[in-house]
Amino acid sequence: QVQLLESGGGLVQPGGSLRLSCAASGFSLDGYNIGWFRQAPGKEREGVSCIDRNLADTYYADSVKDRFTISRDNANNTVYLQMNSLKPEDTAVYYCAAVPGATTMYYYCSGYVHPDYWGQGTQVTVSS
Repeated sequence: QVQLLESGGGLVQPGGSLRLSCAASGFSLDGYNIGWFRQAPGKEREGVSCIDRNLADTYYADSVKDRFTISRDNANNTVYLQMNSLKPEDTAVYYCAAVPGATTMYYYCSGYVHPDYWGQGTQVTVSS
């Protein structure tokens, strides 16, 4: 069964850190561009960070630049999102998504490219 499984979410105080993982099963992440998206209550889903299949292109939303870092470990079929200096406005359900082929990560994270696979999401809550 093909699926993406996120983990690592939770409750953290402002200024804290979390590392999200996105593990693929049933298929190899090689050849797939991976994006992290989030959706807060009452808001539209937004692209947070995306990384291409060749590790040559990454994208970060302005709201997370210099705080979040995306990385991938193809040998372990996993993509990570390291989140530092978390703020209450980072509170959301975080999803990872995979799409094959050539595209820019700006296009992918901006919603112009539709993923083939989505994970079920992991809740991140930043609160004191």
